Amino acid sequence: MDLEEAIKTALEFETKVRDVYAQAATRAKDPAARRMLGTLAAEEQAHVNFLHAKLDEWRRSGGVTEERLATALPSRAALREGGKGLRQRLPLSQVERAAAEATLRRALAVEAEVGAFYRRIVGEVPAASRPLFARFLEIEDGHLAIVQAELDSVTGLGYWFDVQEFRLEAE
Repeated sequence: MDLEEAIKTALEFETKVRDVYAQAATRAKDPAARRMLGTLAAEEQAHVNFLHAKLDEWRRSGGVTEERLATALPSRAALREGGKGLRQRLPLSQVERAAAEATLRRALAVEAEVGAFYRRIVGEVPAASRPLFARFLEIEDGHLAIVQAELDSVTGLGYWFDVQEFRLEAE
C-alpha cells in the first residue's frame, strides 16, 4: 500500500471512530461519560485534521515531514488512579448500564478495528513513513485501554485495565 492510499484509508477509519464517539457523547446522560466521550471524539477529530494535512503535504511535495502527533489523554497510570473513584461514581440503573455497555462495546470494536489497521499498515508502508502510523497505533492502543477500562467499570466484572482486581481462590 502506498502512502497516499494508507493516509486515505486511515482517514476513513478515524472519521468512523470520531463519529461513534460524537454520537455516543450526545446520547450520554452521565456528565463524566459525556466528557470522556467528547474528549475522545475531539481527539479523533484532531487525528482527521492531522491526516488531511499530511495528505495535502504528500500531494504537494511527494513526501511527509516527521511530526509528532499530540494526544490530550493521560497516561495509563493516571487513568488507573482516576478510575478508582469512577467505580464508586457509577451507580447506574439496569437500563443505563445496558446502554453504557452497548456504547462502550461499539467503541471497543471500532478502536480494535482501527488498531488492527495501523498494526498492519506499519509493516506495509515504506520505512520512512512508518513513524507516522506507529504513533497512531500507540495512541489508538491507549484509546482501546481507556474504553476497556470504562467497560470494565460499567460491567463490574472485577477487572481494571485487564488486571483481575480480586481472586476467589484462597492463597
